Amino acid sequence: MGVLRHGRTCVFNISYHIVWSTKYRRKVLSSIIETRLKEILINVAKEKGFEISEIEVGTKDHVRVLVSAIPKISISYIAKMMKGISGRLLLKEFPEISKELWNGELWNPSYYVETIGSISEEAIRKYIQNQEKE
Repeated sequence: MGVLRHGRTCVFNISYHIVWSTKYRRKVLSSIIETRLKEILINVAKEKGFEISEIEVGTKDHVRVLVSAIPKISISYIAKMMKGISGRLLLKEFPEISKELWNGELWNPSYYVETIGSISEEAIRKYIQNQEKE
């Protein structure tokens, strides 16, 4: 992350810090489930065209991921793919999770996201404001 990447029609450095939690903040992400979750998320990223550089599970009830993607892939798509595919597969492979949850949903429907860049917002504001005019 933090390295300029090249697409067909653009050069970019876009990274996202994404956090989501289990439904009802249930502490169901044991070390075995965490290992499988990381495998699933890495595979999803490869299949869907984005890159994951960091993944961690915190207190067995939430996931933090650092993702980089080309501009044409929206953050909502990235979150939807990671949460949807991992939730479905984990509930299928570890049916004991369902005992802690209702309605067959592993993840809380919402997520937190922030962009990560190499320059602060204030530096960009000053750069734009100080552009020379003809």
